[in-house]
Amino acid sequence: MRIGAIVVHCVEFDRMVEFWSQALCYVPREPPNGGWVVLIDPTGRGPNLSLQSRDHRPAHRSWLHLDLYTAERESEVERLVALGDRRYPWKTAPGADFKVLEDPGGNLFCVVQRDPGGS
Repeated sequence: MRIGAIVVHCVEFDRMVEFWSQALCYVPREPPNGGWVVLIDPTGRGPNLSLQSRDHRPAHRSWLHLDLYTAERESEVERLVALGDRRYPWKTAPGADFKVLEDPGGNLFCVVQRDPGGS
């Protein structure tokens, strides 16, 4: 068994598709249809990210979030903020290896400093 897709519900569907496609360099498996799209890693290495349209925001923040690994955390954070992300004021210990961001739909995720090939 393996993870086939991570599903994110979103109010601003088109904006989220554009953001996550650019953020991860993913492409739609098929054109969005009826408020649903599966974004895939064109290299075949990463899990699918599915986006599903909703008509309202969740009442509470989810406890599930993505950790995005990169060897260039600070430059990736700047790139993601330029794409429409917001820095989230998470209280972290000094020297933490991650930064918390909020995507255009209000979902939190972490950008984590990892060496290439690290897990």
